[in-house]
Amino acid sequence: MINRTRRLRKTENIRRLVRENKLTIDDLIYPLFIEEGENIEKEIVSMPGIKRWSLDRISKELDEVVALDIPAVLLFGIPTAKNETGSETWNDKGIMQQAVRFIKKNYPSLYVITDVCFCEYTSHGHCGIIHENDVDNDATLPNIAKQVISHAKAGVDMVAPSGMMDGMIATIREALDNTGFPNLPIMSYAVKYSSAFYGPFRDAADSAPTFGDRRTYQMDPANRDEGMREATFDDQEGADILMVKPALAYLDIIRDLKNNFDRPIACYNVSGEYAMIKAAAANGWIDEERVMMESLLSMKRAGADIIITYFAKDVAKVLLKK
Repeated sequence: MINRTRRLRKTENIRRLVRENKLTIDDLIYPLFIEEGENIEKEIVSMPGIKRWSLDRISKELDEVVALDIPAVLLFGIPTAKNETGSETWNDKGIMQQAVRFIKKNYPSLYVITDVCFCEYTSHGHCGIIHENDVDNDATLPNIAKQVISHAKAGVDMVAPSGMMDGMIATIREALDNTGFPNLPIMSYAVKYSSAFYGPFRDAADSAPTFGDRRTYQMDPANRDEGMREATFDDQEGADILMVKPALAYLDIIRDLKNNFDRPIACYNVSGEYAMIKAAAANGWIDEERVMMESLLSMKRAGADIIITYFAKDVAKVLLKK
C-alpha cells in the first residue's frame, strides 16, 4: 500500500481544513518611530515604507493602523537632546511620554507598548551608564526604574525592556508594584542577540554606538542554551511575555521557549529581515507578498504567539483581502 499524503493537498479547501498554523492580524504589533520636533515625515532609506514621524504628522499613520485593525503599536522615541545617562527617558514631558498620551487620547482602541532602553537617548549610543568603556549593569538599573515609572504615569499599556541588563525585570516589576502600577505587564526582550540584522534600525533610531559594540550585554549568536537561561531568569523575575529577537534566524530559540515556558512568546521580525525582503523584491528576485507571508508564518509555526513586524500593515492588507 502507498501512503498517499497528497490526498489532503488536492484542493485549496482541503488544504484550508487541515492547515496547522495560521497568521492573523491579531498576532501583530507594529513598531513606530516618533521623532521630537514638528512637520516630520521622513522615510528611512534602508527600510522602504517605514518613516520617522513627529506627533503633529503621525495621525496619518495611526489612522491607517486603526483602519487595518492592528491591535498594538510599539513606540521608539527619537529625542532632540542626548546626554551620557539618557535622562530624557524619564522626562515626564519627553517625546515617548508625549506620544503615549497623544495616542491614548486620540486612538483609545490601540494598545500602546513602549520600548524601554537608552540607546536612542545616550550621547554614546549604548544601553546604559558607561564605566571603563562598558555598560555598568547595576548603575543602569535605577535609571531603568525611573524610565518605566515615567512611561506608566503617561498611561502606557505595557513596557518592553530591551537593554539585556541582568536583573532588569525584577527591578521593573518592583518599581511598578511600589508606585501603584501592579497590573502593568512587562514584555521582556528576554533573548536578544548581538545581531547584524539590526543595521537598518540604527539608521531609523539614530542609535548606533559611538564606540565598540553591544556584545558584552547582548547574546552571542552561537549560543542556544544560554537563551534558555536568560528566559528562565526573566520568567522568574516576573516577565509576562518573553520575546526572542531577531526572529527569522532564531526560529529554534522561539521553539525552545514555546516548549519550556507557560507564557506567551513574542518575536521581533527585525529591520534587517524586513530590508532584505524589500530589497530583493525591488530587484524582481522574489515575490514580496509570498515571501513576507511565508517568513511570518514560519515564526508562528516555530511557536510565536505575537510577532512584532514592520510588515504589519502589509500583512493586514493581505489578510483582509482573503
